[in-house]
Amino acid sequence: MATRVLFVCTGNSARSQIAEALLRERGGDAFEAHSAGSDPAGLNPFTVRVLAEDGIDVSEAESTHVDAYVDASWDYVVTVCDRARESCPVFPHAGEQLHWSLDDPAAASGDDEQRMAAFRATREEVRERVDAFVAGVAAG
Repeated sequence: MATRVLFVCTGNSARSQIAEALLRERGGDAFEAHSAGSDPAGLNPFTVRVLAEDGIDVSEAESTHVDAYVDASWDYVVTVCDRARESCPVFPHAGEQLHWSLDDPAAASGDDEQRMAAFRATREEVRERVDAFVAGVAAG
């Protein structure tokens, strides 16, 4: 049975979407990944672009409200921003809750290249965390 993971952020537009996509790609069939937000803001176009650089298509992904997942069973619920951690509802069927404090690339200012640089930095940090997470779960 796949390890079920929910990534939670405020807007479910960037960090949690990137984490979900990278866990799906890097964890394979051993994981079932989802993401949600406490205040869904729609998928950020820079999220689509930065993942497309890795050959991952999330263009059809949608921002989902966290309430849709509260009553589901999760092996892990991972908050990826401090605001979501503070406002995160209780997940009564979660095995373990983790927190990854990630900077919000959507808050970056500047031209498109500067904003893409922020999204790339977030993608790389999330990739490292996802790889460590996958290895840790596999090690038991």
